[in-house]
Amino acid sequence: MIEERAYHTSVLLEASIEGLNIKPNGIYVDVTYGGGGHSKAILNNLQGGHLIAFDQDSDAEANLVNNERFTFVNNNFKYLKNFLRYHKFNSVDGILADLGISSYQIDNVKRGFTIRDDSALLDMRMDKTQSLTAEYILNNYDETIIYRILKNYGELKEAKMIANRICNYRKTGTIKTVLDIKNSMGNFHKVNDAKFLAKIFQALRIEVNNELESLQEFLLQAKEMLKPSGRLVVISYHSLEDRLVKNFMRYGAFEESTENFSLYTNNTSCFKAITKKAIQPDDNEIFANNRSRSAKLRICEKL
Repeated sequence: MIEERAYHTSVLLEASIEGLNIKPNGIYVDVTYGGGGHSKAILNNLQGGHLIAFDQDSDAEANLVNNERFTFVNNNFKYLKNFLRYHKFNSVDGILADLGISSYQIDNVKRGFTIRDDSALLDMRMDKTQSLTAEYILNNYDETIIYRILKNYGELKEAKMIANRICNYRKTGTIKTVLDIKNSMGNFHKVNDAKFLAKIFQALRIEVNNELESLQEFLLQAKEMLKPSGRLVVISYHSLEDRLVKNFMRYGAFEESTENFSLYTNNTSCFKAITKKAIQPDDNEIFANNRSRSAKLRICEKL
């Protein structure tokens, strides 16, 4: 078993567990098990209840708890409804999602999520059984598609230039490592800027794992599977995720509400916000775990 602290330090742990408003005999779901920190805290608050945890990364299985009140599903949370029904759960009292990459995934260079090791291969798959990797995208996608990925998912102002340089670079070789991405940028002044590279990696990771579409599918199913007064607790780490979560909790849709909202959709929200604004880590948590700095926690309750 990999120690939870080594695998991943749970972000906003107390606030997220408090936000679930756990009933000792309730049914709860942690759709991002990782190192098991949130799940273990949920189980500590259960007496007669049950916890179902999801994680599409098979490496998370090394951290599983041995508890008769615990069920693990090695699959993507976009299949929430199917697997809950398969395990005979027709509704649940609370659902928690921590959308961040685990420290283990970042630190393990073989997984291809890190920008800190020039020799790291460009994988970025959460589910290691799938075929699509970041390397395949960079070496095979059309320049216009790479541009859209960088612009839409990385929100990079330089997306057109980056896509062009990548496609020119790959004419003479294969882009396999972090160093290859840097080299493809030539003398561009941001080539060693961590924030610049992180945005490129964010864009590629979202595309590889179909993250935003999966998040939308999960949220729609979460609304359906929650009991009245059930809580939905979501921790996001960048504006694209947080915008989807915020709009869904407020309006029941993924686009921001307008004055004529009802003309465009019948999918109105069935939630009430428990917190008016997103909860963010305090200075002490950020000092102890710098990777928590961009986290935003939103909590809502089904009406």
